[in-house]
Amino acid sequence: MPYTITLEPVGVQMEVEEGETILDAAFRQGIALMHGCKEGQCSTCKSILVDGDVEMERYSTFALPDFEKEEGYILLCKAVPYSDMTVQLLQYDEEALKVTVPIKTYRTVVSEMESLTHDIRRIVLKLEEPNQITFHAGQFMDVYLPGTDVYRSYSMANTPRQSDRLEFMIKIFKGGKFSTFLEEQLKVGDAMEVRGPFGNCIRREENTGDIFLIGGGSGMAPLWSILNDIVEKGVDRKVTFFYGARSKRDLFYLDKFVEIAERFPKFRFIPALSEPQPEDNWNGETGFITKVVEAHLDPVTAGKDLEVFLCGPAPMIDSTIPLLKNHGVSADRIFFDKFVPASN
Repeated sequence: MPYTITLEPVGVQMEVEEGETILDAAFRQGIALMHGCKEGQCSTCKSILVDGDVEMERYSTFALPDFEKEEGYILLCKAVPYSDMTVQLLQYDEEALKVTVPIKTYRTVVSEMESLTHDIRRIVLKLEEPNQITFHAGQFMDVYLPGTDVYRSYSMANTPRQSDRLEFMIKIFKGGKFSTFLEEQLKVGDAMEVRGPFGNCIRREENTGDIFLIGGGSGMAPLWSILNDIVEKGVDRKVTFFYGARSKRDLFYLDKFVEIAERFPKFRFIPALSEPQPEDNWNGETGFITKVVEAHLDPVTAGKDLEVFLCGPAPMIDSTIPLLKNHGVSADRIFFDKFVPASN
C-alpha cells in the first residue's frame, strides 16, 4: 500500500511504495527534488518532517547530526515512510520541478577511451537500449560496475544535443574499486549499464546576466557541458570559467578553450594553479580558486543577477558558497554539484 507524501511549500503530492525512500520515489515519478550524493553523506536533500512516521536508513551524522534528527530533520535519500507524511523542503527549485526528466536505466557500450591528464580519463558510452536520452547540461548518471549493484555518479561532459551517447571525465583514485576497474579491465566494446539523469545544477533558460562557472578536477565535466550548451544555443550572456588545478599537468583542453573564446567573444577562461612547479613556467593566476574568484567579483554585478555554477570537491564548494553570498549573490542563483567520496 503506497503512502502519500505532501511536499511543502510547493504543494506537490506524490506516492511512495512500502520500503521505498522518498527520493527514490521522486526519481521514479520524475519529481526533481534537490539532491546530491543520494547516499546520506552530503545533506543536500535535508528537510523537516512536519508530520507522519519515518524510518531512517544508515546515513552519515556529518550530513544529519543527532541533534538535528531529534528536532525533526530528515534526509530524503534515506527516509522510508511508514504512514502518509508532510515534509517541509529546505532546498527546492520550482523551475527545476517544471523541467524534470524521468529516471531510466540504459544499456550502453564503451565507444571511446582516452587520458586527459595523468589522473582524469575521458570515457564515451554509446547508448543501445534505449538509444536516445533526454537530459539537461549539468546533470549526471549512475554508472554501474558490470555484474554488480556498485555504481559511481559521473556528470555528462557532452551536450543534450548529442543524445545518442554519454561522455564522462572520470578522476582516477588509486585503490578505488571503480578506478581500478577502469584502469585495468575496461576496454572499448564493453557493455555498461547506467541510470539517470540526476541533478539540479542546470541553467535556467529565462535567467539573464553574467554566468560564473567554477570547478576543479573532474568538476570540469558538467561545466564543459553547460558551456558548450550555451555556445550551441547562441546564448547572449557573458561567461567566465574559473578552473582550479594543482600544477600545469592537471590542466587540459586549453586549446579548446581558446577556440571557444575565438567563436564566443563574451567568454573568458581563467585557470589557477595552487602548487605551480618551476618547470611549469606559469604566469597565470595562482592560489586556491576561491581567492581567484573573489578577486573577479564585481559587487554591482554579483548583487544584481550573477548566476553561478559550482562543480567539484566538497571543500571547494563549501568555501566558495559563503564567499559568493557575502558578495551579494543570492542563494537562488547559486547551483552546485558537490563531489563526495564513494561509500562502497
